[in-house]
Amino acid sequence: MSTQERGIESVNVPTLQPPRGHYSHGVCANGFVFVSGQLPITPEGERLVGAPFAVQAKQALDNVAAILAACGTSVSRLVQVRVYITNVDDWGPFNEVYAEWAGDAKPARCVVPVPALSHGVAVEIEATALAG
Repeated sequence: MSTQERGIESVNVPTLQPPRGHYSHGVCANGFVFVSGQLPITPEGERLVGAPFAVQAKQALDNVAAILAACGTSVSRLVQVRVYITNVDDWGPFNEVYAEWAGDAKPARCVVPVPALSHGVAVEIEATALAG
């Protein structure tokens, strides 16, 4: 039985960098949208490794929003966000960028300090939202 037959739809956003591993940008299933971990990579494929943390965070969040939109939903329908940062001192700056990006949405959230992330970036973000 295919994933489509099981009610699972994988979504890849043509305006974002294609996934480099065996996964999809997002998956729609049972009324939810699950967004794979998003790094600060521009749609053109530039990894923002040397960029200031706030710039990296905004790009990763914008990638999440693009995937939500491609799945027919939005930031306002988020139910949970998980954030991984390589420096706990970036929690405050992340919260500022996130609050502006999320607006009135206040989904459940965790921010987890980790020793390292792929490609040497400073932040990775995954999310779950209600489908539109």
